[in-house]
Amino acid sequence: MRIRTTAGAAQAVLDEPADARFLLVLTHGAGGGVDGADLLAARQAGLDQGAAVARVLQPYRVRGARAPGSVVRQDAAWLEIIAALRRRRGFRGLPLVQGGRSNGARVACRTAQAAGARAVIALAFPLHPPGHPERSRAAELAGAGTDVLVINGESDPFGVPRGGGTATVIALPGETHALSRRPGEIHRVVGTWLAGLLAASGS
Repeated sequence: MRIRTTAGAAQAVLDEPADARFLLVLTHGAGGGVDGADLLAARQAGLDQGAAVARVLQPYRVRGARAPGSVVRQDAAWLEIIAALRRRRGFRGLPLVQGGRSNGARVACRTAQAAGARAVIALAFPLHPPGHPERSRAAELAGAGTDVLVINGESDPFGVPRGGGTATVIALPGETHALSRRPGEIHRVVGTWLAGLLAASGS
């Protein structure tokens, strides 16, 4: 599915089961795509829980750029993408869970309230640039204003956020920022968390 935004066209890969319980929208890291092992594991966990799933390639990646550029422009385009998906037949009125890996996790947290997201899945949330813990992005995580599942590698050079409040943090042993070695564990953790979320929401 091609989605027009003010930052250019985005591309969404859709899984559209009949009678979906919620809409799960996932996106990539700064220079990546939508087929990373962690994103695919989260996608499958969503499908197992009855989600319609959209994996979104953001406009800057469709253009071939590796860096997202302006935060303001990226977030605005993301909200346009979410609005377009929610207008799609079969997705209308569904509760929204949005998420992504690394830079995509930051976008999902920053825009959660404006998008009306019920929850956020943050894979490999980059707490700070490597070697610079003083440049923390913890405020972006806290600013999501809703339930957040964070899954990071225990040895992530970008740091591992602290849990607490509405954030559940899982640090996977043997994993780094790539989160590529244990997709089965990511699938299990995301599925369990989504099941609890749906049960609490009565969905």
